Amino acid sequence: MSDASDTNGPVLAADGRPLKASLNRALRKQKMRALMLIAPLLIFVLVAFILPIADMLFRSVENTIVRDTLPRTVVAMSSWNSDEAETPDEAVYRALFIDVFLASEAKTHTRLGSRLNYETTGISSLFRQSGREVGDMAEVYEDQFEDLDARWTEDVFWAEFMGDPAWFAQAQGAEDPGPTFVLKDGISDVLPKTADAYATFANFVQVEDEDNPAAEDPWALVHAMLYEDLTEQDISGYDGFGADLLADAAAAVEGFEAPSYKSSFIDMDEDWASPEVLGTIQAYSPPFTPGYFLKAVDMQLTPDGIEAQSEDRAIYLKLFWRTVWMSLFITGMTILLGYPVAFLLAKLPMRQSSLLMILVLLPFWTSLLVRTSAWKVLLQQQGVINDLLVWSGLINEAGRLVMINNQLGTIIAMTHILLPFMILPLYSVMATIPPSYVRAAKSLGATNWVAFWRVYFPQSVPGIGAGSILVFILAIGYYITPALVGGTSGIFISNRIAYHISSSLNWGLAAALGSILLAAVLILYWAYDRIVGIDNVKLG
Repeated sequence: MSDASDTNGPVLAADGRPLKASLNRALRKQKMRALMLIAPLLIFVLVAFILPIADMLFRSVENTIVRDTLPRTVVAMSSWNSDEAETPDEAVYRALFIDVFLASEAKTHTRLGSRLNYETTGISSLFRQSGREVGDMAEVYEDQFEDLDARWTEDVFWAEFMGDPAWFAQAQGAEDPGPTFVLKDGISDVLPKTADAYATFANFVQVEDEDNPAAEDPWALVHAMLYEDLTEQDISGYDGFGADLLADAAAAVEGFEAPSYKSSFIDMDEDWASPEVLGTIQAYSPPFTPGYFLKAVDMQLTPDGIEAQSEDRAIYLKLFWRTVWMSLFITGMTILLGYPVAFLLAKLPMRQSSLLMILVLLPFWTSLLVRTSAWKVLLQQQGVINDLLVWSGLINEAGRLVMINNQLGTIIAMTHILLPFMILPLYSVMATIPPSYVRAAKSLGATNWVAFWRVYFPQSVPGIGAGSILVFILAIGYYITPALVGGTSGIFISNRIAYHISSSLNWGLAAALGSILLAAVLILYWAYDRIVGIDNVKLG
């Protein structure tokens, strides 16, 4: 330590360092040790909770599939207005031809069709059909070039014609997929569209098919682009490989048959002239869209703007409302049924209360599916409960009660399943309430009811709050029990979320529904905190 009489210098630690720096260093070490202790939990929460929620929020607005699959079409349609009576011009359909051809080779056109089919029925089959027939539109040019000279369809000729000489020398006879394709210097200046189409073909063959482009016949699209280049470009200055063949082709293309892309698409299917179909592609071309959230609240994004869903398809707001009120009702039922049980458990001697607690916990040792299936047996019209009512004479055979595949069945089954989640918090709080408080109230003249209501019940409210939050959050996200016993009128919004994730594969809509459900829970949690106070919630 420094000399106590020296008041000008810093106070030093035993190792000679300034005391303040040593303390800060020790504090940092303590914080690092504490962080390392909780690091596994933080990583688990991040991976299992935060990241899935972030992914869900992103999927609810992400919409890059249209732009990625039809990039040329999206650009060409930017100046077209779907309100116009005229269909788009030839340039849009030419871009559509190239995009659909490439998408059909990559097998992504079906995914795009499925995505747009969520918005406009019939687009999925339209893209499937177009993916099968778009090759015929390009083969018109391939056949004409082949009739002109068979070398225009030979793989080796195209590889030497388009490829860099050094690449071509290495690619000949090389094992698949061969060396990475390199375009010949200057070929893009002479035949820009053809070079781009062939480079796309070569890269696709090497990356996706793992084949050697020097041993694969080029796509028919390459011939369609060659036709366009020969009608638009001056190739008189080209003197490289295939120059004589290219000059002959340039002189012959004036007599080629060149069908209109627009007419070909409309002849393929009249829907390609539909403003609704083309407008849907245009409306969902941005990388982010509010369409999923609009669908989740029974609205839709159309070429004409935001519109309400038709009455027969407007189901989600009803499901949200049904989910909330039934969850609240189930929470109320668990309070009514669980409070007396928890009160009894808290009042009985330890031996009896422990035995009854085993009965409360017993459902946790039984599969949820088994418990729900048992209620199907009990509640059906030919089930145990109806048989007992008929046997006792309370109802006749024709008046059997309908207690399954409706809201009543969902409420009964879920109340039974969630009841322990209410009893346990209530019991843990009630067990801490001193009995002397109630005895003191009675000694001062209070009746049993007054002593309970004015003294005991307020102290049990934190347990009610904890149980209510637990039961409500579990209920609002349940989908197995409503799916088994709820029928069409007793399912929750979570059942539709599960359907879109596992069956329809509309993950964007499922993410939007889940995000709205999460927001609703947070709002109700905030309202509960403002009214009751989350600090008053206790688990004993």
